[in-house]
Amino acid sequence: MHPIRFIHAADLHLDAAFSGLSRDIPAEFAERLRTATFTAFRRLLDLCERESPDFLLLAGDVYNQEDASVSAQLALRDGFRRLESLSIPVFLVHGNHDPLASRLRSVRWPGNVTVFGELPDAVPVFRKGEETPLAIIHGASHASGRETRNLAALFRRTEACGLHVGLLHATPGDADGVARYAPFSQEDLKASGMDYWALGHIHDRREVCREPLAAYPGCTQGLHINEPGEKGCLLVTAEARPDGGYAVRTSFRPLGPAVWKTLEMDLGGVASLDELENRLRTGLDRAAAEVWSGCEMLLVRLRLQGRTELDGLLRKRTTCAELADRLREDGSGVPRIWIKDIDVATRPCVERGALLEREDLLGEVFRLSEAARTASGLQALREGPLAPLFAHARAGKALEPLTDEELARLLDDAESLCLDLLEND
Repeated sequence: MHPIRFIHAADLHLDAAFSGLSRDIPAEFAERLRTATFTAFRRLLDLCERESPDFLLLAGDVYNQEDASVSAQLALRDGFRRLESLSIPVFLVHGNHDPLASRLRSVRWPGNVTVFGELPDAVPVFRKGEETPLAIIHGASHASGRETRNLAALFRRTEACGLHVGLLHATPGDADGVARYAPFSQEDLKASGMDYWALGHIHDRREVCREPLAAYPGCTQGLHINEPGEKGCLLVTAEARPDGGYAVRTSFRPLGPAVWKTLEMDLGGVASLDELENRLRTGLDRAAAEVWSGCEMLLVRLRLQGRTELDGLLRKRTTCAELADRLREDGSGVPRIWIKDIDVATRPCVERGALLEREDLLGEVFRLSEAARTASGLQALREGPLAPLFAHARAGKALEPLTDEELARLLDDAESLCLDLLEND
């Protein structure tokens, strides 16, 4: 029997807007970003045509919002028609961004598309001329945008022969940093009897467990700086084993035309603007050379680190703005490079140990800062001088709680400012 091959994608978020970019981005660049999710989808269709998979799985959030744009709905329909002409079945579940309760009822899908309802169902897939199912796709959609049911616990293997695949938009119960819709545990996945779990919702590529293999392909196009790296889909291959099970393996295929990256640059020993500019340009050129061949746009946050004589200058807001503008002037190659922002985490060229031992005001400043960096010191900052700010009626609603890392950055800034004011009098 030939191996079963299928493509697993999720979180297309068609027509979604990019976030965290300045308004002065060039028009041509902005237009490419506006269509980036559609470009990734077109590349997914191209991949299907090249690889001729047995079927395509879409694990939710094909749209970015419940009232999806006309462009997004028609693009999806046209793409499905293209796959129908290639005899490729499509299986789709809805997620929290495009739940069944939404108003996405204005497009009729072609006959090759199966959309699962709010309760798990099982649909067989046949190869042409064969009577035994090649695979059985089990799927369930989110009923609303706030799906709290443990849908994975409702999945159960049927008696039918073939590869059993679970298709679901859901969250591991122990996941951090992501909204927990349709939460599940590894035990739920194992109890289902599935041979493979095609999951969606988490935007970075990862495996939840190996037996059975449960994977997130990540989104097809990153939308902000916290979704870095290449984004795409998984080409999945399943081969029957003598014991009746399946050996399943995945291979990542990049799709997204825009890649986000935080580029950490060590400025240790840099003493002039000439050296600074040369080092940053070299780093950007290297980053551009390392991205995949289909990357058209590289969106970069520069994180400057190390001890440098330019520390004080770099911490001036105008310096970073002017530096970013200058680096953007060279963004005409392939991929196009856009500097999103510059994060300064450099340190002054001073011996910290010596400063801590000084018996003057600057030494006292550094000792206070050092004490504030402990767990108890950071908590004292939150409960003391920062408390009125976060308790303020308007400010408290607008501000997010500061992490330990963010507080440490504020202490770095304060140290640098005091060093400039007190040492360079």
